[in-house]
Amino acid sequence: MKKYFFIAFALGLIFLVSCEDFLTESPQTEISVNQFFDSPDDARSVVNALYRDGAGANSYNSGGFRGSNVMIGSFMTGFFDNEAKGERIEGQLAQALQQDPVNFNQFAGGWWNDMYRVINRANLVLSQVEKIDGIAQTEKQNLIGEARYFRALNYFTLVRLFGDVPLIVEPFEDLSDAFVERSSSSEVYNTIVDDLTFALNNTTFPDVPYGSGNNGRITKGTVAALLAKVHLQRAGFPQQQNDGYTAAANVATQVIQSGTYSLIEHGVDVDEQSAYNIMRTTQQTPEYIWSIEYDGDISTSQYPRITVPGVVRPTGIKYSRTLNMYRPIDQYINIYDPELDLRIQNKQLFFNSIEADGEVFEYGEYAPYVWFEEQAIFETARGSMNLNITRYSEILLIAAEAIARSEGVTAEAVGYLADVRNRAYWTTDRSDIVAELNSLSTEQFVEEVLKERYRELALDFVAWYDIQRTRKYPTTSPDNPGEVTFVNVIGANNNWGQTFSEKDLLYPIPDDEMQRNENLTQNPGY
Repeated sequence: MKKYFFIAFALGLIFLVSCEDFLTESPQTEISVNQFFDSPDDARSVVNALYRDGAGANSYNSGGFRGSNVMIGSFMTGFFDNEAKGERIEGQLAQALQQDPVNFNQFAGGWWNDMYRVINRANLVLSQVEKIDGIAQTEKQNLIGEARYFRALNYFTLVRLFGDVPLIVEPFEDLSDAFVERSSSSEVYNTIVDDLTFALNNTTFPDVPYGSGNNGRITKGTVAALLAKVHLQRAGFPQQQNDGYTAAANVATQVIQSGTYSLIEHGVDVDEQSAYNIMRTTQQTPEYIWSIEYDGDISTSQYPRITVPGVVRPTGIKYSRTLNMYRPIDQYINIYDPELDLRIQNKQLFFNSIEADGEVFEYGEYAPYVWFEEQAIFETARGSMNLNITRYSEILLIAAEAIARSEGVTAEAVGYLADVRNRAYWTTDRSDIVAELNSLSTEQFVEEVLKERYRELALDFVAWYDIQRTRKYPTTSPDNPGEVTFVNVIGANNNWGQTFSEKDLLYPIPDDEMQRNENLTQNPGY
């Protein structure tokens, strides 16, 4: 039997076994399908590996000085800065809009290879799991659903970053099988939708919030939320898929109407027990749909380390070095109304000072407070809080936008947007918010949803994707904080003295991939 090889897979298959509530990993050497897939545990091991490498390691892990891969898009928006960008050039290149196939090669090429490695592991599961004896059909369907979910997730990232990409749905029989031409974005999106639709309709995934007794595995809500995101992105530029907004609205409202999820409510003390502080300190709530799992002993989070500016060194900090690697610049802070919006108050989504031994140290800038962990900063230097990727508030905003774009400003759309805004505008009566939203045209209402996405999802790494799909760029003024005006992104200034062009909306195909695969063509403008 032919052996199947994995692209960039010389480090071998990753086996994972359950360790209480956390998946731990144990690397093995390269191995053929015939040798490996001979027991149910073999299939489970490869699927378990997808939970670590399928999203966390290749997109969200934040080690070193660059930050996580998903942060680069935020730097391209011009709204975020990295204190350590002088030590890893990708952030500077993104802000300067000077990315090209060579200088982005290490960053983009590494991410490209990581995602195709995951895709090939998923393809391996899909090609073999039905042949294995000793697995109940229900479990087989769930393993297939998990593999298809992670394949869809990685293709969704690829198609947003690079546009047309090679579409590979079978495991490689030889490395040359990976060197194929780019498929159209439409074909890639069709595969993504097919994968997620299967995972949603043909599995017995539990319908529970993230982490609610299912050891951090995929739920129905996880799949549906990603499918709603896919439809929303595809409905915008450049695909402008027919009925895309209707599809996004349908899936998002299914999640809402399931009754599984709800927004976190504020506690009695809104300063320390606000919903945003509960997010910072709580691993499981009905608002969480999907998170990247971390553990202080097994797989630590680096996010606490990047919440304290390096120039501020209070005594007692356990990290050898801290850096503000995801700093919202003033133009972004001005998206919030400081008189109305709780999210921009100190120690909510962001903070601008730290207290140690009774002394307050002022930052002189903002840093992400949601990622701040007292225990990691002052005791262990090991972050243990999960990173929330998809929350119920995002689904409410997807539904509000998609309904408005497909049906108009309905009471349902207004209600969903009002739910999110009312939590943030904690001193404003909800009826006043609803009345104001009801008075808007469809275009005005959609812009209010977009504003709320920038405010609510500031630390969810979605801003660049919103700019891509809407072709709208938010502008603010220090004289009128909270007022946001949208302009065409093409020709807009990115706050670092650079002007967006059409080519900037996609990353360049990495030079190494262009050299290895003669079937590839480069994105326009590079």
